[in-house]
Amino acid sequence: MKIFLGSDHAGFEKKEEVKEYLQKKGYDDVTDVGCNSHDSCDYPVYGARVAREVVGEKGSLGIILCGSGIGISIAANKIKGARAAHCNSIELAKLAREHNGANILAVGGRTKLYDDLFEIIETFLITHPDMADRHQRRREQLDSL
Repeated sequence: MKIFLGSDHAGFEKKEEVKEYLQKKGYDDVTDVGCNSHDSCDYPVYGARVAREVVGEKGSLGIILCGSGIGISIAANKIKGARAAHCNSIELAKLAREHNGANILAVGGRTKLYDDLFEIIETFLITHPDMADRHQRRREQLDSL
């Protein structure tokens, strides 16, 4: 599975930790689209960049980080076909994938998480969309908006 990572300066440090974690876990197809330092930059650039990559690469997933995780998720969701979900718990990561078919996980680099960051990420990566009619119908409604 291809995974795209992106962050602004506020999420940079956590993004680097996530990249190291993914490499240690054996995810060998990880692409970091930036940013590349703590220097101030704009989260919409990196949210949209990851979203475009995920939408363009069928079956791929994304992980994006900014200070809160909110702004970068809003930016990613502006890209047609992107479903970025801001998750601060294992439960939300699982539901975002199962029910909503989220393809991008958004996390705050400067906010409190209810669960361990890496457990949230692993849950997101290993969970698949639930193909039950009710979930599929709702995902189709989201696509038609």
